[in-house]
Amino acid sequence: MRVGIWFIGARGSVATTAVVGGLALRAGLTEPVGCVTAHPDLAAGALPGFGDLVFGGHDVNTGTVAKKAEQLAAAGVVPARLVQALEADLAEAEAELRHAPAGGTQAETAAAVVADIEAFAERHALERVVVVNVASTEPAAQPHPAHADLAALDAALAAPGRVLPPSSLYAYAAFTAGCAYVDFTPSTGARLPALDELAAARGLPYAGHDGKTGETLLKSVLAPMFAMRNLAVRSWSGLNLLGGGDGANLAEPGANAAKSVSKQRVLRETLGYAPEGDTHIDYVADIGDFKTAWDLITFGGFLGTPMRLQFTWEGCDSALAAPLVLDLARISLAAHAAGRTGPLTPLAFFFKDPLGDGDHALHAQWAELRAFVAGLDGDGR
Repeated sequence: MRVGIWFIGARGSVATTAVVGGLALRAGLTEPVGCVTAHPDLAAGALPGFGDLVFGGHDVNTGTVAKKAEQLAAAGVVPARLVQALEADLAEAEAELRHAPAGGTQAETAAAVVADIEAFAERHALERVVVVNVASTEPAAQPHPAHADLAALDAALAAPGRVLPPSSLYAYAAFTAGCAYVDFTPSTGARLPALDELAAARGLPYAGHDGKTGETLLKSVLAPMFAMRNLAVRSWSGLNLLGGGDGANLAEPGANAAKSVSKQRVLRETLGYAPEGDTHIDYVADIGDFKTAWDLITFGGFLGTPMRLQFTWEGCDSALAAPLVLDLARISLAAHAAGRTGPLTPLAFFFKDPLGDGDHALHAQWAELRAFVAGLDGDGR
């Protein structure tokens, strides 16, 4: 079963790391460390193999994926030996990347995106394709009347002006092309009623938002601990320092605000209240693709005794995100093949701000994910 992943932001750090990792797994040059779908509890025959994945995508940048891989190797993100060994494979992946199109109207832009995806699928005789957004975070979308109804959206897109943010326009194009869609960013993506209507009409699944790779991952483990122990969390403050393209993008206030809201949701919905404090994101160019998060939690125990917990998380953003991107692509492709439609809420395990109103505790999300993946091998839905 040959299937495709069409990246939005295909020459960025996350997509490039995912491509290097996918190609290395296909060649038997590495192990699937960090890939959740490689866990024995998620071993399902319905999932396409790593070797079945074909990569393509759009980007506004004009560099090459090989050059980006070399830069990531120099920064210690990916092993230089893999970049050298995969030189020919990276050149093949580069041949499937296209400059992001821009038409006179958003309908024309979407049509060009659809044409590129359909041509990609035809060239490689792919059974299906999933579109994965790993582009820069957008500010929150401006409301528009056409967001609520598909017929109104179709008409508005054909007129001049901007109706959808880029992430949502790509979701529209993905569904039009018959593809599943995954938003690994906090951007709006498919989270609009008109796009949900389109996905349902085409019988397509989608997932998102905002991959859970570091500080928020720990929040989804620690917050349930406080809740289950009936300890009162009085404040929870976090400072995130990151560099690279994502950090530079998040220096823009609108994108920063969208990301911060996503990171705080788990506390409010797990604890049942919002403790004092906030999450701050600062750009530090010198640390490149690595990030550091420091959190201070104050809480009260029996008889009101004041206590504190602090933690520091240091990690490589792309190396944490890339295996999850491959996981989400494999699961979404299998869900599409199994006839699942609409929001894939059991994939909340992977996201800071997941679709639906389910449990935000990681252990509960893990149980739901295991059941969902196991069900892809059967007839139940």
